[in-house]
Amino acid sequence: MKFTKTGARSSNYATKVNLLVEALPWIKHTTGKTVLIKYGGSAMENPELMAQVMTDIVLLKIIGMKPIIVHGGGKDISAAFEKSGMPVEFKDGLRVTPDDAMELVRMVLVGSVNRRLVDAINVHGHLAVGVSGGDGCTIRATQLDPELGRVGEVTSIDPTYLEHLINDDYIPIVASVAAGDDGKPFNINADIAAGHLAAALHAHKIIFLSDVDGLYKDFSDKDTLISSLTSEEARELVESGTLSSGMIPKIEACLAALDAGIPAAHIINGTMPHALLLELLTDHGVGTMMKPSTPDETYQAQPLDALASRLDANVNVELG
Repeated sequence: MKFTKTGARSSNYATKVNLLVEALPWIKHTTGKTVLIKYGGSAMENPELMAQVMTDIVLLKIIGMKPIIVHGGGKDISAAFEKSGMPVEFKDGLRVTPDDAMELVRMVLVGSVNRRLVDAINVHGHLAVGVSGGDGCTIRATQLDPELGRVGEVTSIDPTYLEHLINDDYIPIVASVAAGDDGKPFNINADIAAGHLAAALHAHKIIFLSDVDGLYKDFSDKDTLISSLTSEEARELVESGTLSSGMIPKIEACLAALDAGIPAAHIINGTMPHALLLELLTDHGVGTMMKPSTPDETYQAQPLDALASRLDANVNVELG
């Protein structure tokens, strides 16, 4: 026989219930909608943290969202280069990828990093499918700069393959490798790939799991963390030259997605426990949210199923 302490029952249980009640309208707001998550940085390097993030994504799937993960693997690639005796070089923040190194890049991204993420999700069930951006010619690219080698610039997106996976109730995990217009693969900046894919999939949100708490007006001053801003304000920050070089691709990817009609883009700290859930399912959030300066009234998101459509009918009233 086991007895429950009265204090624990009245305080802990009430707190848990209040959290569920707070989350309900946000769950209704996102149920049945596509959410693209760009995953990288320190959040991907710590195995325990990675397992936690993948568990949170499974929870989002269970409550009705349609998550897609896009990833890079910068540190893994650098380690593989060093082990193979290849120089690790960057130009304007992009990795120099000689022709003879591209197969190594693809092996790391598709055969190693992607596999780890798939395994971390499939611990919870047969939910994830690992793909390359080159599969089904989902992402096509051409050479960005001869000095960068096999680094590609996105030329087109065909979301058909991913849409089939989503409709079959899988979580696609996409490695940032593209099919080249010349028949050979290209290494693609994962932030930029995520922005293009979110736009092509008519996602409800794009979320960047980063190593910082969000976007700072002045990174040296931690009191300047921006909780929300418009796309016009974000462009002004980029043009001001005050942003760190690593943040610029994320901002440009956010802007590309917003320009294509995506309703919101988020930058959050993926090393914070359960940051994804806190940002999506609580009233205050934990990172930076960016919205279009002028919302696209003609934007058509992916169609919702019957339950999601009924929930969506009154959600805007509840959220205010």
